Amino acid sequence: MSQSPTTMKIPIAVNNFRRNLMQTLTRNVGRDTVAAWPVEKPIKRILVCRPNHRLGNQLLLTPLIDDIAATFPAAKVDLFVKGGLSNAIFTNFNTVDTIIGLPKKPFSHLFRYFGCWLRLRFRRYDIAINVDPKSSSGKLSTKFSRARVKFYGQPAFVQYPDGRHIAKLPVYNFRNLVTRMGIEIPHREIAPLDLKLSDAERQHGKDLLDAMFSNDKKTICVFTYATGRKCYCEGWWGKFYEQLKARYVDYNILEILPAENVSQIGFKAKTFYSNDIREIASVIASTQAFVGADSGIMHLASASHTPTLGLFSVTDLGKYEPFNKGSIGLDTRNTHPREWFVMLNRMLAA
Repeated sequence: MSQSPTTMKIPIAVNNFRRNLMQTLTRNVGRDTVAAWPVEKPIKRILVCRPNHRLGNQLLLTPLIDDIAATFPAAKVDLFVKGGLSNAIFTNFNTVDTIIGLPKKPFSHLFRYFGCWLRLRFRRYDIAINVDPKSSSGKLSTKFSRARVKFYGQPAFVQYPDGRHIAKLPVYNFRNLVTRMGIEIPHREIAPLDLKLSDAERQHGKDLLDAMFSNDKKTICVFTYATGRKCYCEGWWGKFYEQLKARYVDYNILEILPAENVSQIGFKAKTFYSNDIREIASVIASTQAFVGADSGIMHLASASHTPTLGLFSVTDLGKYEPFNKGSIGLDTRNTHPREWFVMLNRMLAA
């Protein structure tokens, strides 16, 4: 039975009320407690707080986790997140120890929700890091933790050309925090998004792709869905798909389907769906390029190390563009389709 508009508005109103209440309560929460760290005392345990359930936001944590591992190889990281996606995302991260996942719907799981908060008090941390300074839950969890050093994420490193990117800013903030603690960090590049697919997973993705197409052509992968205003209409995608087919007759085209089982190109291409994000990533990893709007699946493609062409029309390109080698984001409002295909040609050539 479909929900009435009034019924659908109730959860939105509750979420808005909860969000506004939390922001009001945490307005004055967030003064860092940072001091010089004793040289003889090793950093053993770090808490990273990012209580957000979205796939993209959790994948964008991987450069920070890699930078923590490079800075403190012996340290273990606990994650305070929301939902269960982090269990799949970080399964091959040796640095990650405990994942505390708040339920996506707190009011439906109150005992579990409060239990997650209590778990923060069971373990002492050397450092607690709030990734998003605008997150009320992130600030509260950092405050509530038993950590010697608490960082709420206020410094914004606008002096770095790429410092606005949502995957890079937490790394710059972390490095600044460590410097303030009196610990020197050697210069190194920021690690890209990385799901750390195993060789077995990559082979499984290749086997799945080979079973879908009975030819030796290489494959271009597309994802035509996105949430809200980020989603291009069927007419837009229809024209794009026809051009893609005409220009790349020597390639297979595979569409990754969302959980909503919708296609903006009317299911005209071969499709693939899985409820396992690692399996989706393993299939994308076997393709030559990925094309899609700003979405969690776009970041999943980046994390699979596939050259990714991100199409932007609403969200901030400098903040959310795909971050891995050979990838690029384009604002489709001020670029011409021929420019999109020039970029795609470069990806395929590389």
